[in-house]
Amino acid sequence: MRHFGHIAPEVRRRLFHQEPCAFTADSPARLLSAALGATLYSPATRPNLADDVLKQAARGVVSMVLCLEDSIGDADVPAGEENLVRHLTDLAARPGARVPLLFIRVRTPGQIPDLTARLGPAAHLLSGFVLPKFTGERGLPFLEALAGAEAASGRRLFAMPVLESPDLLYQETRVPTLEGIFRAVDKYRDRVLALRLGVTDFCSSYGLRRASDMTAYDIQIVASVIADVVNVLGRADGTGFTVTGPVWEYFRVQERMFKPQLRQSPFLEVKAAALRQRLIDHAMDGLLREISLDQANGLLGKTCIHPSHVLPVHALSVVSHEEYCDARDILRPGRDGGGVLRSAYTNKMNEVKPHRAWAERTLLRAEVFGVANEDIGFVELLGAGLTDGTDRTAGDA
Repeated sequence: MRHFGHIAPEVRRRLFHQEPCAFTADSPARLLSAALGATLYSPATRPNLADDVLKQAARGVVSMVLCLEDSIGDADVPAGEENLVRHLTDLAARPGARVPLLFIRVRTPGQIPDLTARLGPAAHLLSGFVLPKFTGERGLPFLEALAGAEAASGRRLFAMPVLESPDLLYQETRVPTLEGIFRAVDKYRDRVLALRLGVTDFCSSYGLRRASDMTAYDIQIVASVIADVVNVLGRADGTGFTVTGPVWEYFRVQERMFKPQLRQSPFLEVKAAALRQRLIDHAMDGLLREISLDQANGLLGKTCIHPSHVLPVHALSVVSHEEYCDARDILRPGRDGGGVLRSAYTNKMNEVKPHRAWAERTLLRAEVFGVANEDIGFVELLGAGLTDGTDRTAGDA
């Protein structure tokens, strides 16, 4: 699989200075953690789950979570497990089926070995499990169960803990909770692919919900938690983990909320009205701002609950030609001693030592999401994806 792999090769060549790399579920963890992109959640109870997975993979989704937790009712868990096992077994029997990275979001540690055993040979489709309401104390049994299931199945399995506990939110318990989380994930570092932020649960603790024109960073109590999570768990000194962006709850907004500069883009002026409307429907202003703020605050990838969010996340994750030139210059051999460089675009200072970690992360993102050609921006990347048969409606979620 690869990002933008659903786009025709000749279109990719026009869009990219460096195309996204190909990867598989067996690729190195460092590459996969950066490549998660827009991780699409789907209730495990969906009646056409196998077909849904294949359909979303064909539309550019590279990671999916099949959810047995908050997305379904308590009474539906047994039926959800049965449905999930049946459909993954069906997928495994389809020759040549191309599936994304698949994870199961469980409720209890015991579900991990149970589901792995019930899947039997179909467990090879799994990349791992999503662990809810993760803290140091609550999370260790999940991680131990994952290690046991991995040994029993012979399949490498990753964990993606969700950081959403009220203990992480409350000021008086935040620091010890973060310290406990770090000890737990550090112990199982080789199996923790990414940490996911559960911002909806944070908001619920105070009866809050952000509007469609606000980002998680506009809710100060939530922004403070994100900052502390990155501070403790997202460091660039070798001790950190990939931390993914929070879910965006809205499917579509009115045209008036679409950024004026995108409506007036020359690219849009030459496109048909149908394409223009699809761009307006999909490129939601609040979502675009939140993705940009995720990246500015050290987060990579995003939890998504609707297919229309996938392309904006991926399009904004592509490295610009200017970023690529800066990162490459900073990391050029022989510059370990430091110094200051004028950027290739002659519009900024590149300081070799302070900007080195940024440059390393940027080139990793460039490897998995690609580098845009000099004259290609977000609108062109989004438009190319939308015109490759990727129309989505709320019924596709």
